[in-house]
This record gives sequence, C-alpha cells and structure tokens, in this order.
Amino acid sequence: MKQKKQADQSLVDKRIVIPSVLIIGIVSLLFAFYTEESAELLNTIFDTIVNLFAWGYLWYALLIVGVALYFAFSKYGQVVLGDPLEKPRYTLFEYASILVAMGVGATLMRTGMVQWSEVSINPPFGLEPGSSDSLLVGNAYSMFLWSFQTFAVFVMAAPAMGYILHVRKKSKLRISEACRILFGDKFTDGFGGIVLDTLFLVSILAGAAVTLGLGTPIVTENLAALLNIDVTFLLTMIVTIVWVLVFSISAYVGLDKGIKRLSTMNMYLAGGFALFILLIGPGIFIMSFFTDSVRQLFTSYIDFSLYTNSIGNESSHIEGHTVFWFAYNATWAMLHGVFAAIVSKGRTIKEMILTYLLAPTLLSWIATGILGGLGVERFVNQDVPVLEMVGQEDPVSAVPAILGTLPLSGLVIVVFIIISTIFLVTTLDSTTYTIAAYMSKWDMSQRAPSRTLRIFVALIITVLALTLMNIGGLAPLEVLSGLMGIPIVVIQLLLVVAAIKMIEQDKAWMTNIRKKSKSQDDA
Repeated sequence: MKQKKQADQSLVDKRIVIPSVLIIGIVSLLFAFYTEESAELLNTIFDTIVNLFAWGYLWYALLIVGVALYFAFSKYGQVVLGDPLEKPRYTLFEYASILVAMGVGATLMRTGMVQWSEVSINPPFGLEPGSSDSLLVGNAYSMFLWSFQTFAVFVMAAPAMGYILHVRKKSKLRISEACRILFGDKFTDGFGGIVLDTLFLVSILAGAAVTLGLGTPIVTENLAALLNIDVTFLLTMIVTIVWVLVFSISAYVGLDKGIKRLSTMNMYLAGGFALFILLIGPGIFIMSFFTDSVRQLFTSYIDFSLYTNSIGNESSHIEGHTVFWFAYNATWAMLHGVFAAIVSKGRTIKEMILTYLLAPTLLSWIATGILGGLGVERFVNQDVPVLEMVGQEDPVSAVPAILGTLPLSGLVIVVFIIISTIFLVTTLDSTTYTIAAYMSKWDMSQRAPSRTLRIFVALIITVLALTLMNIGGLAPLEVLSGLMGIPIVVIQLLLVVAAIKMIEQDKAWMTNIRKKSKSQDDA
C-alpha cells in the first residue's frame, strides 16, 4: 500500500501542481477575508480593461475565426492527428456530441432561457427597454454568444496540442511542450515552461470552480420550485455533492465508458426535450420567433461583433458583457484545446476545426431559439414578469417561473434539471480528465491519466467551489478568470504559430495525410 501511494505521488508533476494549488488557495483565502474589497478591486481593474482594450478583444475574436478557417481550408487542414491509416477514435456523431457537451455545458440552459431579458432591460442601439425590438435583439444576442467566435477561441489551441500528442508522440501534454519549437529546450524545460503550465492550471482550476458554482443555481432554483422549498446553502451543497459524485465516476471510468456515453445520451435527451416543448408549448410562436431571431442575428452579427459604443451613447448590457464573454472564453481556450486534442485522434485538423465551429453553434442556436422563444412568449402573452424578476433577482430565478407555465410543468422541470445536470457533468468530467492529463507525469500519448489523480482534481474543484459559494466569492473569481484571459490570448496565438512551424518542419502536410484511393485518383 505504501509503495502504491508513493507511485501515485510520483505521477504528479509537483513543479506545476504545487504552485497552482497554492495560488488558488491564497486567492480563495483573500476572497474569504476581503470579499467586498476583492470584488471592488477586480471589477475596477476589469472596467479599466474594458475601457482601454475592448476593441482589442473584439478584433481578437474575429481574427481567430479567420485563422480557424484558414487552417481548415489550407494545406494544414489535411494533416491527420495520428496515423493516417487508422480510423478516427469516435464516429462523427459521438465526436460532435463530445465536443458539444464540452463546449456549451449547462450555461447554455441559462443563457438560452433568460439572456434575452438582460439585453432587453438595458438594450443597445438606442432601443427602448422592454420593446419588441429589444426582445428580438436580446434573443439574437444570446445566439451570438454561442457562435463562431466562441468556438474558434475554444478550438485554435488544439492543432498544436493534437500534433504533439498524436503525431510527434510527446509524453507531456503541455502548452510548454507545444511551444518548444518557438522558445527552445532551455526555456521549455526551465522556469519559463513552469510559468506557462502553472498559468494554465490556475486559470482552469479557477474557471472550473466558477462553472460549478454558476451551474448549480440552474438546478437548485428549479428543484426548489419543484419541491416548494427555499434555496439554501445546504441544498446547494447537496446538489453540488451529487454532481461531483456523478462527474467523478464518469471521469474515473474514462472517455469511452463515461464522457462519450453521457454526451451522446444527452444529445438524444435534449432533442426530445426540444420537441416536447414545441408540442405542448407555443410551438408556432417559438418557430416564428426563432426565424425572426436568426434573421436578426445575421443582420446584426457585425454590430454585435464590433460594438464598442465609442460615440458616447448611453451604455448598454452588451458592451461590457461581450468583452467579458470573450475574455472568459479565452481563459477556457487552453482547456478546450487540450481536450479537443485528446479526443481528435484520427481526425484531420480540418475535421476538428469545422466540427467544433459548426456542431456546438447549430445546437446552441436551436436551443436558444426554443428556450428563448418560450421565455419571450410567456413574458408577452402569459404575463410572467421575466424582466422584473431578472432585474431584481438572480436571472436563474426566472427559469422555473417560465417552465412552470407549461402543461405537465413538474415533468418539464425534472427533465430540464436532468439535462442541465448532464451538461454540467460532461463539462466538468472533461475538465477533470484534461487537468489530470496535464498534471500527470505519465506518457499521455500512450495512456489515460491516473484515476486517483482524476478524483483528486475533482475534490479540489469541489472544495474551491463550495468554499467560494459559502462566502459569496464566486463573483470576483469569475472576474479574475476573465482577467486571466489576457495572457491566454497571447499564448493561444503563439500556439497557432507553433502548429504551423511544427507541420512545416515535419512536412506533415505532405507525409501525414490520408492517401486518396485508386478510384479517387482515376476519377
């Protein structure tokens, strides 16, 4: 037993794990003792960044879409992440389901249902609050949040990470390893590499705790409404622990038996739930409003993408929120890139990029169209005071009020809770698996990370999330996660350059591609 314990300890790279955990612990303690001061300081810093560099984040998000499309349709897109003669690890449906579950998570269930209301309360472009135009722009903006910029940010670290894992067969699945070709051995194996990898772990551990903390109210609010009880910290703790048990088991059993099965099952559940709402709810209105929302999205896409309100009009919800959204997405970019790299064995870079750009985007638009359309219809025709509830309380509190107006409302809320739970579970077990792979000293090109290590990561995330929820510290940590997106943006762009240099150095665009069949050559 003692030897086994020592062996497990030796699997962790203490050079990056210890400083990461210490930094997270110190930051959490500061939030515990100086919650208001921390929140005020971080919000001041973030507001300053929004005022100075909002334009930079907006152009970065558009730029990364262009880079993604260039990669996909250039010679680099042909490169196979693995042996060109082997079939991909997952079918296209399984692969897309895994990326969707990782990419959208339970947050989509919240933004899809009530994000439109936050925009309508404080609309852009000089619109009148609560007007029909503001409702439509609000739902189109909700779709925009889950569009090409978001998923391009998520995927464009993956070419470099997938290449070092599946083509060059490097044992360490690290950002520093991918940047070796740029900075050399001395930097990568020394202090510089430790800084890069520690930055990744700190941002992801903080982001995972925030995701768990922000995802929990989606379940607790609906569960409290279903059982007619108040939302308390005890209820929050029980829900969180149940969640942790499920995603710990899923992460423990691994990708194929856990994450893949949950992801594909949730696609079927979400599809069935959407059809159910259309049949028992205002289906005609929802489809009409969805059509209008898509039209508004296409009409306003560039307006949403590059809106800074520089001429001094009254500020609206979307200026600061769009910048925060892209900054927060940048924080998660490395995690998504590492995870996409792991599950993309056998896929070409083009398949990986286009699947991540299209599958989550289309599902998110459909979900937002249905959930947002239901919320708007209930606000307009059923007198559900959504704008008032969102303006005075947590926006999530409006979700059970909207669902409660449907026939079979108890069943609807139960299914909504199940889907939200599975979405968050698949996001967090993917996160746990990826962080464990990143911490591990095992050869990640040959095997999965230690199960013990996966459970250890799950415990860290859980303790951090519960501690911060108890002291009210999630808000500053959320802003801190967004702030950490600033250096991540630079690192992501470096990884794009590194991927190009590695592929060019190996001439992989000629040697590591799928060979055309004889029939294709004859044609």
